Amino acid sequence: MLRSTILAASRNRRVEHLVTTAPISRSVVHRFVGGPDTESAVATAKALVADGLTVTLDHLGEDTTDREHAQSVVEAYLDLLVALDRAGLAERIAALTARSEVSVKLSAIGQALGADGEKIALEHARLICTEARRVGATVTLDMEDHTTTDSTLGILAELRSDFPEAGAVLQAYLHRTLEDCRDLATAGSRVRLCKGAYQEPASVAYQKREEVDRSYVRCMNALLEGAGYPMFATHDPRLITIGAERAKFHGKAADEFEFQLLYGIRPDEQRRLAAAGHTVRVYIPYGAQWYGYLMRRLAERPANLTFFARALLSKG
Repeated sequence: MLRSTILAASRNRRVEHLVTTAPISRSVVHRFVGGPDTESAVATAKALVADGLTVTLDHLGEDTTDREHAQSVVEAYLDLLVALDRAGLAERIAALTARSEVSVKLSAIGQALGADGEKIALEHARLICTEARRVGATVTLDMEDHTTTDSTLGILAELRSDFPEAGAVLQAYLHRTLEDCRDLATAGSRVRLCKGAYQEPASVAYQKREEVDRSYVRCMNALLEGAGYPMFATHDPRLITIGAERAKFHGKAADEFEFQLLYGIRPDEQRRLAAAGHTVRVYIPYGAQWYGYLMRRLAERPANLTFFARALLSKG
């Protein structure tokens, strides 16, 4: 019920205006968002890398409704990659991993623009991947709601013909994901496994937390059994422990998989895992359009609402 309420609020313009214009929201945004612009996002990334972490950055923007807007998003990512390179943050650290990567939503670069949307998104993704390869970074295509899954995986398959290092994202709460994990667990394939943060019907997604968790473990094993590079995106201590244990069971070395956590959530755990020898990647969203992102993160882990509410009710 709480998750549904939060997701409804993420689409409510009145609630959005109330939250985004409240001065006391700044402390919340500062914790969960890497900054309003490229400069601040790169500074945030640099501080995390100095702590022994790796990063992936996501440019937050409004819904893309025309090709011009899609092009502006592409330019934002190209600027970001240049800035990461200048800051010394874009470099490969292993065969399939880089110090920095960017996470790109295909909807932001044209996927939903009518009959030519997939073609436009693919062209734009190639531009971003080209620049990422030039500077030594990587690119992962974010996954959105279930109606875009086939389109996103289709674009990924075409993109990988030129950029096999392009990463995929799969969501454990979808019934189909175990099979998708098996299909993508191939040599050189980078796959981020997350639980999923969109409101989905029972016909396509598990609804109960324990069902999602069991699916996550099944998918985790499928990825570890393959020859690819699994990226486990979770803050659940139990799933992190299981991930480390299963990786060991499947003979995965420390540089053959990684954990991913969101910026601002369990930072001590991020550093602990890195100190223990794991590759830990922090997902850094940045940009002025942070509201929708933040609300989806609260829905994904409603316990974060406690921090959010406390910040809104405080005087500072």
